[in-house]
Amino acid sequence: MRLLGTITPTRPLFVVAMEEEAAYLGDAFPVLLTGIGKINATAALATVLARGEHPSEIVNLGTAGALRPGWSGTHQVAQVLQHDMDTPALLALTGYRYGEALSLGEAAGPTLATGDLFVSDPAARERLAQTADLVDMEGYAVATIAQRAGVPVRLIKHVSDEAGAGAVQSWQQSVDGCAKILAEWVHAQQF
Repeated sequence: MRLLGTITPTRPLFVVAMEEEAAYLGDAFPVLLTGIGKINATAALATVLARGEHPSEIVNLGTAGALRPGWSGTHQVAQVLQHDMDTPALLALTGYRYGEALSLGEAAGPTLATGDLFVSDPAARERLAQTADLVDMEGYAVATIAQRAGVPVRLIKHVSDEAGAGAVQSWQQSVDGCAKILAEWVHAQQF
């Protein structure tokens, strides 16, 4: 975890997993580098917010894999779910719902599946495509922590690859270009 800049209530906090994804953001806004995965994202964001430092909003920027052909570009996520939590089994076992999908506002947009699995297996991609459009490894954690802290949250994802065979190589080759596009999105906003 590394916080670059100072969090203030008048500016957004950009939450990014990897330094490579934040390479072109500059220093106009604070950036929290969390590391990969739900645990790292949860620990980093919860630690920062527990200090009492609340930004105007949290914007999770990052790359995502497409679960179906035709998905490309930059998207604001409308709904996020955990793909590696067995919510029905936990409901049957405990009587409580854990890991329910989270709505992120009224705007139309894709559904993002988050899990601690880099999806490079075609069978996993096919299974996830039944309920989501994109896949990442941090979005659900960031949205959960932000919502629990009462801070507005947006998930902005740029498609880096088609999750499945070849995704690792595709991500490695495209991450720099994705970082430039995400920085352009940030600088085009009215923050």
